[in-house]
Amino acid sequence: MFRHLFRRGERRKQVPSHESKKVVVVAVVTNVAIATFKYVAAIMTGSSAMFAEAYHSTADCGNELLLLLGMQRSTRPADSLHPFGHGKLLYIYSLLVAVYIFGIGGGLSFYQGITHLFHPEPSTRPGWNYAVLGASALFDLYSWAISYKELRARKDRNESIWDEIIGSKDPTVFTVFLEDSAGLIGVALAFLGIFLGHVLHNPYLDPIASILIGGLLTALAFLLGRETGALLTGERTSKARIQRIRKILSSEPDVEGVGDLLTMQLGAEQALLTVSVRFRRGIDLDEVEAAIASLRKKLRQKDRSLTYIYIQPEPLEALGP
Repeated sequence: MFRHLFRRGERRKQVPSHESKKVVVVAVVTNVAIATFKYVAAIMTGSSAMFAEAYHSTADCGNELLLLLGMQRSTRPADSLHPFGHGKLLYIYSLLVAVYIFGIGGGLSFYQGITHLFHPEPSTRPGWNYAVLGASALFDLYSWAISYKELRARKDRNESIWDEIIGSKDPTVFTVFLEDSAGLIGVALAFLGIFLGHVLHNPYLDPIASILIGGLLTALAFLLGRETGALLTGERTSKARIQRIRKILSSEPDVEGVGDLLTMQLGAEQALLTVSVRFRRGIDLDEVEAAIASLRKKLRQKDRSLTYIYIQPEPLEALGP
């Protein structure tokens, strides 16, 4: 009975956040429209910067579809082969997104820019480019605003948006936010390359803009790869959650001290907690069992993401004076 109380994990199917899915779906729809417009403009004008932006938006479309697939597959419940569930599948697909951005978006943008840099051709019909870039900026801004709003809703009051991106355990929202941010910067770079090249009659500025867009996408890919790679290899849960856990444990009347508090993120909405607790002197076995049950209940009420909770009672000498 006692062993069962502190080692039992609760298996349940994980459901992705409705807001996370909304952010990704909006990004898919907007990027499909943006990519279509950019390809038309690129073909009509021959602009290498516009081709780079079209590749950029194509990569973004594939990215969001990969995220949706990862969200769907990560919700499968735990089984005998995966006792802690399938939540980390989302991180695998997010890592594929980073590779996809680097290989498709960045690689093709570099290729397009370098090719045209050696054989520069003046862009024709710049009006097409300006119109499409303006529309693309509006679409990207709409998707960016939705992901930014969701990031703000998730962050703690004393955190910045950057803190939330670095510390977030749900890569879907911050991936879309960073992609849309890169999309807006890419539009600006493409506009400057096309506009200045047309005004200054310099055909080299357009392919230079394409190369800069490739560099932007490469930097984004490395950032996303670093963040999702850390989650995939067993990153701890957020500092704010750990502080809340320690506060709940310390507030229990029968607890005298909290020892090793170890956590691991198992998915966007799944976390593992193992903690050593020193109970007060004179407490008997039944009271320890009741205290553990009480702590588990309080922890789950405060944070449903704590899917697996293991509370290990420790002897007095184990935690020191």
